[in-house]
Order: sequence, then C-alpha cells, then structure tokens
Amino acid sequence: MSKTDDLLASNTALPELIVVGECNVQLWSLSASERHERAFARHGIRAPSDRDRIAHETIIAVRADYLLSGDLVAAICKRANTLLTDPEHKVVVAIHAPATFQDQAVKLLQQSDFSPQQDVIADLEVLGPIELGTRYDNVLRKRATPFALPYSTTSIDELEQKTFGAAYKGATDFVTKWCWPRPARVATRWAAAHGISPNAITSASLVLVLVATWMFAQAYFLLALPIAWGMTFLDTVDGKLARVTMTSSAWGNIYDHGIDLIHPPFWWWAWYVGVLPFATAGVEKLLLPALWIILAGYLAGRLLEGVFVLAFKIETHIWQPLDFFFRTITARRNPNLAILTIATLLGSPDIGFIAVAAWTLISLLFHAVRLAQAGWLRLRGEPIVSWLIEE
Repeated sequence: MSKTDDLLASNTALPELIVVGECNVQLWSLSASERHERAFARHGIRAPSDRDRIAHETIIAVRADYLLSGDLVAAICKRANTLLTDPEHKVVVAIHAPATFQDQAVKLLQQSDFSPQQDVIADLEVLGPIELGTRYDNVLRKRATPFALPYSTTSIDELEQKTFGAAYKGATDFVTKWCWPRPARVATRWAAAHGISPNAITSASLVLVLVATWMFAQAYFLLALPIAWGMTFLDTVDGKLARVTMTSSAWGNIYDHGIDLIHPPFWWWAWYVGVLPFATAGVEKLLLPALWIILAGYLAGRLLEGVFVLAFKIETHIWQPLDFFFRTITARRNPNLAILTIATLLGSPDIGFIAVAAWTLISLLFHAVRLAQAGWLRLRGEPIVSWLIEE
C-alpha cells in the first residue's frame, strides 16, 4: 500500500464533520461555523472541501447555532454512536454516528423539538452535556461544568464569560486569579477583533521583560514596576487569546512558558544589582545571601514540583484544598512582585528583597513538607489524587 493509500485509509477512519444550519453570531471575532471547525480540527476531525471529499465511515454532525464547551467537543469525538442534546433533552446538538445515518442525523439537528422516545436513531445513546462531558479539566487544573448553549437565547456577554472562564487556570496566583480577569477579558476581545496573534502578545511581553530587567538594575523601581506588572498582564492575555480563538500551537506554548520559566531569576538578580548601592545600614550585608536564597529557592521549588508530578502523576497545587490555596500566594513571580511593590511604595525596596527571600524559604519548606506527607501516605497504601476530581 502506498503512502497516499495509507493517508486516505487513516482519514476515512476519522469522522467527517458536518455543520448543520447557519448562525450569524460572532464570538471572539469567530463565526459559529468557524469556531466548530477549529474546535473539531484540534481532534483531527474536519469538514472536507469538495475537492478533497472522501468516503468517511462515520460522521459528526453539529448544530451551527450552539456553543459547545471544549470537553463536550472532545467527548463527542471519542464516543461513537452518541447523540448529544441540550440540558433539557429538547434539542439535538450533535451526533456521532455511522455515515449511513447522515440524512437522519441532519434532520434531527434541524428539528426544534426533539422527543427521545420517538426520534432517536437506532443504537444511539442519548446524553446531555453533564452525562457526556467531564467535570474536571486536567489541563487547566480546575473543576469545570460542561455546557451547550444556544446562540439565539444566550447573550454575548454570557457566551464570552463561559468561554473566557473556561480558558482560565484554576490553580494560579492571586493576581492572575482575582485582579486580571476583567481587564484581560477586555484586552482579549480587542486583540481578537484586531487579528492580533497570541504569539505577538507574547513577543510584546518579552520586550517588557527586557525593559523591566534593565530598569530594575538601574534602580528605577517606581518606573519599572508598572512595566513588570504590564508584562504579567500580557502573560495572562496571550494564553486566554490562544484558547478562546483556538489558535494554540506547540511553538506558542513553548514560547510562552519558556519566557515564564526563565525570566524571574533575571528580575531578582537585577533588583539586587539596583538596590545594593542604596541599601540601608545593616541590610546591605543581607542582600547577597538573600539573592542566593531567592535564586536557589526558585530552582528548588520547581524541582520539588517536578518530583511531585513524577511520583504521584498530579501537580502538587491540586492535591488538596490547602495546596490549591497556597498556589495563590506561594513564592512565584507575581506574589514576589507584589511584596517588592508594597515595599517600594513604602520606601524600602531593600527590605522588600529580604522579605522575598524569607517568603521563598517559607514556601520551599511548605512544598517540601507536602511532598514528604504525600510520600508517607503512599507508603501506607493511600492514593494520592486531586481533590478536584469527583469520585
């Protein structure tokens, strides 16, 4: 068999996507049909053009005028012989069925009044969003509620809230979690409307990283801090923009997370360089040990998190509610930057640097103890699972 034959065989094994009906509503500057096409394409399922049309064994038909959460898209892709309805089982939203049932499937999706007792295609399992979807998002580390919402009766504001909220991580720092959502949603909407790519936002954040690093080293703390906070804001926007417009890529993920991982030690080093000449008496001799504690603590903290994942297959931040809460304040970039900001506004950037070192030690001790506790429980035969996953 040739490579072309192999490719055709693999394509026919995947369902063909059929978007039924029309919808004029645009969400994050995407039409309803385009959003469906991007969502299903992430799972290898596409609506072929007339030139590329081949005979598929199965089809996934979906209503154009319904918004589906990402977990429902993934679930309907994996689950053959399934009919997804709205929560009240009154409207058919999507169907994964053999291609021989295509005409029947399309008719069901065109109906505005569905009766499970009369209209079901033989051998199809009828499920609502809650039955088909998942209530835990492993990628974003949070509980999630599956949704299938009609564009016609749901406001754009609610649709935006649902999709933007679905793009947010559960375990994150308090600034990202409680300060940035509203302005980030506005910025994400603007970026989507103007065709700005997530990688362009990430590149802008990289520029701010470099500018803030230089300004910290020059002791322009009051001027540098807004720039640094601007970088953290853009770091929130780029990921949300990628998720709501479904333009995430492997390179974008590496680019974004690579910057996130690498730049904090340079900021703390630059702060040390800038504050050293102006340190108050008695504090100056503590700055170099504080720098080493912050840098070594950053690396050790990441190492402890990695060991936890390797040992227990979950992140330490989602193990138990205590860990979930501590992620909001642990010694990462944003909480450390908050400490430095408060200290600088109080006229003591040097004391703030010492405070960051102290908080780094406390956070490191916390994570080390939690790793040891998890190991002890595992030795006793108890499972280490996330509290976010419902049994």
